[in-house]
Amino acid sequence: MKSIEKEIHLKTIGITKRFGGLVAVNHVNINVMRKSITLLIGPNGCGKTTLVNTITGIYEPDEGEVYFEGKNITGLPPDRIYREGLVRTFQIPSPFTKLSVLDNLLVAARDHPGEKFRTHLFRRSWIKTEEELINKAFEYLKILGLDKYWDREASELDAGGLKLLEIGRALMSDARMIILDEPIAGVNPRLAHNIFSHIVELRNKLGITFMIIEHRLDIALRYSDYVYAMNRGEIISSGTPDEIIRDEKVRSVYLGEV
Repeated sequence: MKSIEKEIHLKTIGITKRFGGLVAVNHVNINVMRKSITLLIGPNGCGKTTLVNTITGIYEPDEGEVYFEGKNITGLPPDRIYREGLVRTFQIPSPFTKLSVLDNLLVAARDHPGEKFRTHLFRRSWIKTEEELINKAFEYLKILGLDKYWDREASELDAGGLKLLEIGRALMSDARMIILDEPIAGVNPRLAHNIFSHIVELRNKLGITFMIIEHRLDIALRYSDYVYAMNRGEIISSGTPDEIIRDEKVRSVYLGEV
């Protein structure tokens, strides 16, 4: 049992969130395994975003608990959860369109040494760290397929490139788990597959755990390890992508089939 618990990266127990008389999330239990790509699906208004907002500290749950890497993070403020290594991409500021792709990653680095007064006075004490940050940024850019654009302004990237840049900025914050909200919204199928291919590579090479809210199941299910389906604030089904597709409750509620 203990070995299984160690493999759980994120765990919610009975998470409930109410807004007045509306129960937006109703006693939700999920387990996101380490180094997995876990999909959260459901129709608009079913509670997906409220659940994620509660996990990441934007809302405090009315009931239940959230555990990240075995630590109870229930009710912690978003910045504290972010520093624990659980990052939701919108917590990273939008890309600076006039800065280069590389600079966008560097400014997202946590505890940048040149920004601290004590280290700023002693160049030798932080120049090595600066070089390490640049090397790390280039490593991420290479995995994301953005290395050839490193000196371009972010504004020159297409929609898919901007989505990947956002993920790269999350990585620079030392994230160990990243929550993505519709990472392929507004991009064509070719770019959508490209984005998910890079997500898989990040999982495989760096061991990053992903939890992804997505509506485009025709693409997302191909790359997912496990899926939770929500409706009316509750988890109505969970399983592998194949199991979810065959589940009659999911087909009737989410896909509109009888």
